[in-house]
Amino acid sequence: MLSAFAQAFRTPDLRRKLLFTLFIMAVYRLGSYIPTPGVDSQAIQTCLSQESEASLLDLVNLFSGGALLQLSIFALGIMPYITASIIIQLLRVVIPRFEDLHQEGQTGQAKLTQYTRYLTIFLGVLQSTTTISLARSGQMFSTCSESVIADDSVWMFLVMIIVMMAGTGVIMWLGELVTERGIGNGMSLLIFTSIAARMPSQLLSVGRAGKWGSVVAILLMLLAVALAVVFVEQAQRRIPVQYAKRMIGRRQYGGTTTYIPLKINMSGVIPVIFATSILALPPMIAQFGDQTAPWVQWISAHFTQNSWFYLTLYALMTLGFAFFYTAITFNPDEIADNMKRYGGFIPGYRAGRPTAEYLRYVINRITSAGALYLVVIALLPSLLIIPLNLTSAQMPFGGTTLLIIVGVGLQTVKEINTQLQQHHYEGFLA
Repeated sequence: MLSAFAQAFRTPDLRRKLLFTLFIMAVYRLGSYIPTPGVDSQAIQTCLSQESEASLLDLVNLFSGGALLQLSIFALGIMPYITASIIIQLLRVVIPRFEDLHQEGQTGQAKLTQYTRYLTIFLGVLQSTTTISLARSGQMFSTCSESVIADDSVWMFLVMIIVMMAGTGVIMWLGELVTERGIGNGMSLLIFTSIAARMPSQLLSVGRAGKWGSVVAILLMLLAVALAVVFVEQAQRRIPVQYAKRMIGRRQYGGTTTYIPLKINMSGVIPVIFATSILALPPMIAQFGDQTAPWVQWISAHFTQNSWFYLTLYALMTLGFAFFYTAITFNPDEIADNMKRYGGFIPGYRAGRPTAEYLRYVINRITSAGALYLVVIALLPSLLIIPLNLTSAQMPFGGTTLLIIVGVGLQTVKEINTQLQQHHYEGFLA
């Protein structure tokens, strides 16, 4: 593997792409430390040091690399773009025009990308307004009484919204630059950078609290889960497909045998993000209500990572979203029609409707295993908190974190490996 790294940097084209990717990642991390105008940086550091419990904004803070709670210019991170992308994909089921654009190929995808950009900016305005409002009201840091806003005027409030919204646009642009000129998917690599940047400091804080045994246990568990994630993400169910021979003019086409690769976890990390986002809404709403009201106290007691009610609801929602998202992204009828059009068939099944029914039968059973796998990975960090005697804020990784880090790392290594093989070098995975 070390020799493959050396060969990658000896290849001028690949070296240029790697250095460009690292440069964009460094710029992204630098922007996470530049404070938004009107923010008191010293007060924020004081409040961060006093915060001992997990914040309701932890999911957004995770994808921003800790920039959210520091109210930096990149405070929103990549979360508005992720949300916009998910919404556009879901709208394909509701709006026929979006489904038509998806089937038009590169031109339609470019139009959908444009809609995603517009929606990202709109969500950036909404999230920046909510974040700044929480900071101004003192509800962002529940255990800190200091004001983190230095200038509380309406004009500065508008300036902060514009700056954070512009930061969201810059992050989106940086991710697209990496996709075009660098290595791997730019948005995924920026998320990977945000998550990986926080883990060493969180592990160090656990160790400084005198819990070095917990640090060792977390690292061993991280290694074991990473191996399991790599194994499952690489696993496939291959459906054999044969193509009949056809004569077009004097040339013969078809007569080949191939397969349809079906991943066990076809939905990726999306169901976990869906479930976490929705379960974060009730505590967010309760934070604006009367803290002595019974419904607010019930939500505060049950919507915590140590509550069995929360964990059970989390597992059920992850299962449901895994089936829902797979049904959206994988269409057996479309695949069966394409196979029939080009003379393909699955041995033992007629082309058309029987093929679609068989594919639907297989994908439902594969998704069952993939959904259970997602539930186990998502709940494991929460279940580890109790035996390790840690708080939710001290746990350096969650189920979403593990899936993203391992998945993005694996995909990036595959792409580097592919480009190395194009230059006749031995790859990383050889």
